[in-house]
Amino acid sequence: MNAIEKIAITKIKGIGPKSSRLLLAYFGSLENIFLSNKKELQQIPGLSANVIQQLLNKSFLAESEQELRFVEDQQIQLLWFEDELFPQRLKQCDDSPMLLYHKGTINLNQPKVISVVGTRNATSYGKKLTEQLLNELKEFQVLVVSGLAFGIDIQAHRTALQLKLPTTAVLGHSLDRIYPYEHSETAKEIMQAGSLLTEFPSGTLPDRMNFPMRNRIIAGLADVTIVVEAANKGGALITAEIANSYDRDVCAYPGHVDQPYSAGCNYLIKTNKAHLIQEPQDLINLMQWKKNNQQKQNIGFQLPLMPSLSTDEKLVFDFLKDENQASIDDIAYYCKWPASKLAVTLLEMEMTGLIQTLPGKIYKLP
Repeated sequence: MNAIEKIAITKIKGIGPKSSRLLLAYFGSLENIFLSNKKELQQIPGLSANVIQQLLNKSFLAESEQELRFVEDQQIQLLWFEDELFPQRLKQCDDSPMLLYHKGTINLNQPKVISVVGTRNATSYGKKLTEQLLNELKEFQVLVVSGLAFGIDIQAHRTALQLKLPTTAVLGHSLDRIYPYEHSETAKEIMQAGSLLTEFPSGTLPDRMNFPMRNRIIAGLADVTIVVEAANKGGALITAEIANSYDRDVCAYPGHVDQPYSAGCNYLIKTNKAHLIQEPQDLINLMQWKKNNQQKQNIGFQLPLMPSLSTDEKLVFDFLKDENQASIDDIAYYCKWPASKLAVTLLEMEMTGLIQTLPGKIYKLP
């Protein structure tokens, strides 16, 4: 599949990542989606008349071609969800973007990735905790992910740069601008030592609605999300909630009960939505990270040995475990599912590394 097709699927108004995956699973390739006819499209459950009309008249192709020119001119890397370089942790999330725009030098599949988030109105206490945390984690060469916002975010990025730790800023807008503008110089430094990342195409403004979408990427990229300071409402708490929904670890520093920017952290701890950490070693112990002289160095990111399975996934998994490998027809006969449901389940299992596809639509366990 070519770059135009990858961009084009994200330009269709009215469908998100889940619906796009359904289309891809049903038709087998992007090319087949764009060559489909009205009758075929009408068989897809939940596909609106507006989306069908867009696919038939190809109204998004000119915009996609323009986007590709922008990407090439700005030397932006396209990360497609089936690519090896696409962040594999994020790929495990069911609402993960299909396409990311990436500018920088860092591989997002580092062995250890943390997200550091917090209030835009960071106190000296919060800034000090952020510095102490990253200083202690320097020897683990963690990738530090945050959102380039005022407060804890920018403190995390700048501390990572000072410590020569890789860092990635996830943006709530396109790569043709930097918001806030005051962080433009830091963003340039980040591109040299890490990367800028977004799912938004050129021309996307930093609108309020974009930032919760940005926050899900911050949560999905990391092994653990650390909330340093947070009020009882705001983006940091949203990120923590999303991380919990992804079954990722969340940690929070406690603060004084009468301080507004400790209220969010204290709430997360009180409601068992975050592990309490008082010092960096608490995080290291939780994650069971060992110093280089205590372990053989791990190369690359590995999926969990026994991931949690949905009821549908377990049915397929158990069948393949008994059969070693099987054709899509054999699986369909065993599961007694409609083709659309089977295609979606197999695609999702392949995306999360639960199964492997062999030539001839043969499936097996890794």
